[in-house]
Amino acid sequence: MCYAPYNPPRFLQNGVQMTIYAALWGGRYWQTTAQHPEPPYEEQIFTGGQGVPIYGLVAIPKNAHSTIVGTYGITGELEKEWILRVLGRKAYAQGYAVVLFDWRAHGKTAELSPTLTSDGLYEGEDFVRIAAAAKAMGCPGKFWFTGYSLGGQLALWALKAAVELTRGNKNLGITESEIGGGAVICPSLDSLRSLTYLVRQPFGRYFEAGIARNLKKLAWRIHDLHPGTLDPAAIKRANTIWGFDEELVIGRLGFPTVEAYYKASSALQLLPKLEKPTLIIYAQDDPFFHPAIVPELEAACEENPVIDLLLTAHGGHIGYLSSKEGQRQAQDPDPWWAWNRILEWLEKRSGRGGEGESGRQGREATTL
Repeated sequence: MCYAPYNPPRFLQNGVQMTIYAALWGGRYWQTTAQHPEPPYEEQIFTGGQGVPIYGLVAIPKNAHSTIVGTYGITGELEKEWILRVLGRKAYAQGYAVVLFDWRAHGKTAELSPTLTSDGLYEGEDFVRIAAAAKAMGCPGKFWFTGYSLGGQLALWALKAAVELTRGNKNLGITESEIGGGAVICPSLDSLRSLTYLVRQPFGRYFEAGIARNLKKLAWRIHDLHPGTLDPAAIKRANTIWGFDEELVIGRLGFPTVEAYYKASSALQLLPKLEKPTLIIYAQDDPFFHPAIVPELEAACEENPVIDLLLTAHGGHIGYLSSKEGQRQAQDPDPWWAWNRILEWLEKRSGRGGEGESGRQGREATTL
């Protein structure tokens, strides 16, 4: 399968610039690029792993052919996560049922439960149980899991959990064959190395501080919503991403150190074990992640025939804004290059794009 090359605007051929510009410009103007209206979402409370309630939105078009289940990155909430809403509009218009959710400790899910994050260790099961519940609501298989940044890591854990849970639980409400696979953008793959790298970079320290402030707000919100569940003194001490996990997360999950937690939740180790078709879109100039991860990612994907790696020289962290020339080359209706490639990949995988799974020969590793 040949992918349209990624062609960013000339002034955004730098990972930091792309990351900042895409976040600021997209947050203000994404709706001006929309070709389709907002899907008619209905609110739904799902039950995830360990009985944790998960808030989500569901939209099912007439004659839906399959379902996309997705969430966002390290901080956020559905009402404000415009990147995910871009996908929702585009996917719904193409006949996908769309299920979007606030993952643990985020958005309206935080209102329902004080359960904190686990970076995929338990959120993977959440994806699968959400898919099973969505199936009962009328969402059709196959189910495809997606996310970006840390949400991409969660989706990769979901692919592993999907096989394990459906093989071992006939009462889950969904079968292994109904899980199609997953597609992720700039997934977090090695938190330990990347966080260490991030805080050593000038712009990285700025990014990390902003995320840490949002995590602290998240913790205070849970503290206020669920009195007595979080120690206020620990929240005050949680002034970094590492500090948030050290003060509030690892003890609840049973890890002795943050380092042990990050190693256990790393998604890079999952890649050789994945059994469902998976697309990974990853930018070499992503300023959030350690550059040394790239060759290891390439090697892991090369060894696993179910993974298609779309590695680009540019793109930043989830930015992937396409230039006007790039849009013409790709025949895309908008600048959202990464989402367009994911939807293209899904169409090919399903056979609706003229090249289904049976017509593929081996894996695809593309560097653009």
